[in-house]
Amino acid sequence: MDSVYLDSAATTQMRPEVVKRMQEVLEENYGNPSSSHAFGRSAKSILENARKTIAKLFNVTPGEIIFTSGGTEADNLALNSAVRDLGVKRIITSKIEHHAVLYTVQQLESQYGIDVDYVNLDENGAVDYKHLDELLENSDEKTLVSLMHVNNEIGNILDIDKVGQMCQEHKALFHSDTVQSIGHFKMDLNETPVDFTAVSAHKFHGPKGAGFAYVKKNSGVKPLIFGGEQEKGNRAGTESVHNIAGMETALKMAYENMDPESTHIQGLKEYFIDNLNKEVPGVKFNGQSGNLEKSTYTVVNACLPISADKATMLLFQLDLKGIACSKGSACQSGSDTGSHVLNNVCCEEDLKRPSIRFSFSKFNTKEELDYVIEVLKEFAEPDLVGKD
Repeated sequence: MDSVYLDSAATTQMRPEVVKRMQEVLEENYGNPSSSHAFGRSAKSILENARKTIAKLFNVTPGEIIFTSGGTEADNLALNSAVRDLGVKRIITSKIEHHAVLYTVQQLESQYGIDVDYVNLDENGAVDYKHLDELLENSDEKTLVSLMHVNNEIGNILDIDKVGQMCQEHKALFHSDTVQSIGHFKMDLNETPVDFTAVSAHKFHGPKGAGFAYVKKNSGVKPLIFGGEQEKGNRAGTESVHNIAGMETALKMAYENMDPESTHIQGLKEYFIDNLNKEVPGVKFNGQSGNLEKSTYTVVNACLPISADKATMLLFQLDLKGIACSKGSACQSGSDTGSHVLNNVCCEEDLKRPSIRFSFSKFNTKEELDYVIEVLKEFAEPDLVGKD
């Protein structure tokens, strides 16, 4: 087998229909959407139609959708404006958030002197809701809770409705990074009690460089980027019309095909877990990624029975055999400190062994998974089992 792509949590293969739509816009609708002539009006129409389509999918108003360059910018917009403009003095988050949140929170702590509290996690990285409630009760300061819906490394699913209700009860704002869930799970943002979310198109077979922030109406959020009146004054800079059109197409198709595609991918995950357990004795699954009900159907994070001396070159060896996957998240692939997520959820013995994130899409097959398992068997060391 020439190649197997199992890194869709990092970025997904674009659907052919998305590529076609983007090419059409690039060729035919190249006007600046802020221009008043016909070329500009044509581009503006594509932009606003995309905004309406996306808003309808989430049962919100078009004005609550702000186009961004992706999830990281959307996270930064919500967090920075909450502190700078909305009077937030304290942020509650977790130590296994994406660095788009963690690094931003650290910067806000340094720059504005806000208080930061980290909610407790259990041994699988699941949020301790009782502790979250205690943190919310323990202060009268204006608070923002920032917890991701689906963890990008271990796939844990947050009870986003429960957290939102807790925030409402305590008059706290709620921000959720939904980058790994939008396009894979249906969400009604009018019903889910959340104030801000972050979305990235390339996680659901759309283009890189496009995303959006959902910002609840009348929130008072102000721009992160200044220099123009685009996005109704919420985000300066000429919009990437072809990317936004591609994102619209990708999201529409994700919703139209969600039931059969999620069933297919869930079957792949279950098949992969079952056969890894059979063929690679001693494999463990980090976080809740081995639990089909408590984790996303797109991610398996496996701790493999491979010694440290072999582990250092494992990803390289897999790449040589045409297998694309990640150690932690792709954003951290060059890190010397390892995954901050695994460092917070794995025991010391498991941290000595390689953990690989395998993430699936509609394009994967069971034959590909069979090949990956056969390759992993070559590296596995059954003698390690039970020796820790």
